[in-house]
Amino acid sequence: MRDDVTDKYGNLVYLTDERWDHIIEGHGILNGHRAEILSTVRSGKRRRSPYHPEIFFYKKTFRHLKGRLQKIEVVVAFHWQGDKSNNFIVTAYPA
Repeated sequence: MRDDVTDKYGNLVYLTDERWDHIIEGHGILNGHRAEILSTVRSGKRRRSPYHPEIFFYKKTFRHLKGRLQKIEVVVAFHWQGDKSNNFIVTAYPA
C-alpha cells in the first residue's frame, strides 16, 4: 500500500509500506501514528538539509499526543527525472 500526501508547497510525497516498516522497526513508539506522519508532511515546518540538497526535514507538534510523541520529524527525499518528481518519505522519528 502507498499513501500520497501533498505538502503545503504543492509537492506530492508518498509513504510506502516498506518505509513504514522501517520507521516502526527503528521507532516503535510511532506505531499507530501513520496519520500523524502524513500530517507532518502535509502541514509541518520544512527545512532543507545543509549537506544533501535533495533531503528535506518536516517537523510538527501534536498537542494531543503525550511525551516524546508531541513532536514528529519526517525525512523526505526529493528526486527529479526530467520534469517528473519522485518524492518519498525515508524515515520518521520523535523529535
